[in-house]
Amino acid sequence: MTFLSQRFHADLLWLQATQHLVRFLFCILGFLAVAGREASAADQGRTAQGQSGSFTKADFEKHIEQLQKKIPSKDFTVVLTPPFVVIGDESPEEVRRRSKETVNWAVEKLKKAYFKQDPRQILDIWLFKDKKSYEANCKKLFGKTPDTPFGYFSQEDGALVMNISTGGGTLVHEIVHPFVAANFPNCPAWFNEGLGSLYEQSGELDGEIHGYTNWRLPRLQDAIRKGKLTSFKTLCQTTDTDFYEKDRGTNYAQARYLCYYLQQKDLLKTYYRSFLADRKDDPSGYKTLKAILKSDDMNEFQKQWESYVLKLKYPNRE
Repeated sequence: MTFLSQRFHADLLWLQATQHLVRFLFCILGFLAVAGREASAADQGRTAQGQSGSFTKADFEKHIEQLQKKIPSKDFTVVLTPPFVVIGDESPEEVRRRSKETVNWAVEKLKKAYFKQDPRQILDIWLFKDKKSYEANCKKLFGKTPDTPFGYFSQEDGALVMNISTGGGTLVHEIVHPFVAANFPNCPAWFNEGLGSLYEQSGELDGEIHGYTNWRLPRLQDAIRKGKLTSFKTLCQTTDTDFYEKDRGTNYAQARYLCYYLQQKDLLKTYYRSFLADRKDDPSGYKTLKAILKSDDMNEFQKQWESYVLKLKYPNRE
């Protein structure tokens, strides 16, 4: 083979090797691009899910599959009621009825009135048929004895836990809390509990959820008559610890019937939206309350509100 032939042969081999290398690199780049798009889509999906709380059918199926492993007995019925999973040890028919008529109804009406986002995790609603089942299963499932005879919401356990024999009012109350957590970051306790407790006694009026007077009214009226009620400025600015630990019952009642008053004056939804929008500048909601009420003298407003509350009756569906 001549020198030129040898050179030509070597150049040809080099060119072929370069072409193979280029094709290989293009394959690698194509693979990385696809993988990157898939990872980005997955990240976006996880982010959207974490922010909006929207879950797929597969998400719920996987959750229920895991849930089945810890259900205490075959006496329990599981009903998917997005964004919740309802588990109860009453008859299957009764669990389904409560899921539809209480849970689904409350979710639909609360979202219509206030909340754009679902809770950020799939939450379980445990409906225990009586006091015995409630206390025993709280201990078995969550390792704790409940500190209320009615029910509670635990973010830590991802559960709303109810002694449903006491009625469905507490259930609607507790459904409010995970929606507040998802839609109103750092909502103060007074408004979170005021809104929740408003719907302990609720129904439907003109297609909207509507709170009625309830069992908290007599205690509030008694505190008003004895001059023991705090100012609205103090109520709004109270810490969560003080709200729950210092005269808890009266705090709940005052917060509830402030929300009730706003509802009756067709101001509650406006107040919610305004407070939510201005929460960084007004974390207590007090400035927003004054603006919504158009009141520069909140002491005078409180006198008028107390007079209004003293005229309310319970039981009464006005």
